[in-house]
Amino acid sequence: MARQVPNDAVIEALGHVKYPGYAADVVALGIVEDVQPAQSGGYAITIRQVSERDEVIRELAAKIHHALTHDLGVPSVELRVHRIEAELGEKTGRVRLEGTKHIIAVGSGKGGVGKSTVAVNLAVALARLGLSVGLLDADIYGPSVPMMFGAGEERPKSAGGQNFFPIEKYGVKLISIGFFLGEKAPVIWRGPMVMGAVRQFLKDTLWGSQDFLVVDLPPGTGDAQLTLAQQVSLDGAVIVTTPQDVALLDATRAVKMFRQVHCPILGVVENMSYFVCPDCGERDELFGHGGGERMAAEEGTQLLARIPIYPDVRQAGDDGMPITIANPEHPASVAFMELARRIANAAAVDD
Repeated sequence: MARQVPNDAVIEALGHVKYPGYAADVVALGIVEDVQPAQSGGYAITIRQVSERDEVIRELAAKIHHALTHDLGVPSVELRVHRIEAELGEKTGRVRLEGTKHIIAVGSGKGGVGKSTVAVNLAVALARLGLSVGLLDADIYGPSVPMMFGAGEERPKSAGGQNFFPIEKYGVKLISIGFFLGEKAPVIWRGPMVMGAVRQFLKDTLWGSQDFLVVDLPPGTGDAQLTLAQQVSLDGAVIVTTPQDVALLDATRAVKMFRQVHCPILGVVENMSYFVCPDCGERDELFGHGGGERMAAEEGTQLLARIPIYPDVRQAGDDGMPITIANPEHPASVAFMELARRIANAAAVDD
């Protein structure tokens, strides 16, 4: 009988296997479900199917096999793929949009970190890269997309039956409960009604063909957020935080929530990262330094962007013209464009 390589060594080796197209490894992403030693001295590895593309699974299998047999010396590897059957997908209500290549969620562990500002400017920045983009405002209780696009008075046009056309502005297709109820109308709904509204927006909106659908999720990690993440077939999540410890703690919870529903973490955006005095040019890190980068490293993912805090960013959102459109040369706009390029490049690798 061959010498058995310890489980810990196998898991450590798997921790160096990057998921195709992403900086994070398969262990950190929650893709590895089970590691079992075999009598032959080899191992049976069970991974969860997180992509419908067979070529991605084959590439991942080759990476795992090389890491264990070539680098670690495991004599044999049996790879098992836990596939999600279509019936299970229907039972869990999971939705995949025909014509949409990539669905990206923008989430946060808590409110007040600028999640919607990041989602809005990310969508606009992707459109400025020449990509076709939609933005779904899934923050039913606090919809802010209509105001930030200066479209609060517009209403989606019916396409007959239950279907409707999204609002289009600044090259982005938009849908939000705010377009139907008005900006100031409160939403006093229980969870099932919220989920029903989001599902309707996904299925009944005539999105057409698009490269990206950005989903602005509600803040937090409660039942509504978890259910939404389970129902929407997400290609990846962007976690928004600010540098201070209390925000980082909540952002870490958001990372763990997405991993529970097997959604890859694209990375972390540190919003309100620093302030540059317009008079003297001195840089001041109002909420601390390096928190987003430390959290990303601890969670096995990457820091996608540091977005500076400027009154101009807030003012642009209030005026209904995101900073990425209002002032493309602004430091915040430059940061948002770099974020969009990273997301687009990661998606291109995964295609």
